[in-house]
Amino acid sequence: MNIRLLAIGKTDNKSLQTLIDDYTKRLSFYIKFDLEVIPDIKNGKNLSEAQQKEKEGELILAKLTPTDQLILLDENGSAFSSVAFSEYLQKKMNAGIKTLVFVIGGPYGFSEEVYKKAQGKISLSAMTFSHQMVRLFVIEQLYRGFTILKNEPYHHQ
Repeated sequence: MNIRLLAIGKTDNKSLQTLIDDYTKRLSFYIKFDLEVIPDIKNGKNLSEAQQKEKEGELILAKLTPTDQLILLDENGSAFSSVAFSEYLQKKMNAGIKTLVFVIGGPYGFSEEVYKKAQGKISLSAMTFSHQMVRLFVIEQLYRGFTILKNEPYHHQ
């Protein structure tokens, strides 16, 4: 299985980017992983919330192939403990999914078209985090999930 993380807008915080790069490298020892940044919408400030979601949605959907399984990082999604998330990843691998695509939307969330295409939604927390920090959290949790599956000492219970 391959895992892709799609995110709207670049990370402009160098400290966060360093950590993202570190966990991306760590994760690559367990699975093929790609982080793909979709550029911010040009002149987005001139668009309504709905228009911005639509344009971002078109860009997200254009990045998918028919066999991808799309999972949205959404505040209304299912919440997992780290161990339960590792079990979720194992089930996805056992199901023979070729590519699991997680998506971090823009500041207003996702368009209806993206919600319709998605096969699931995951919430990282009931709290609100910056979209740049969420990238790090997702990659770290993916890494943690694989270390749990391999019974490595990174995760403590």
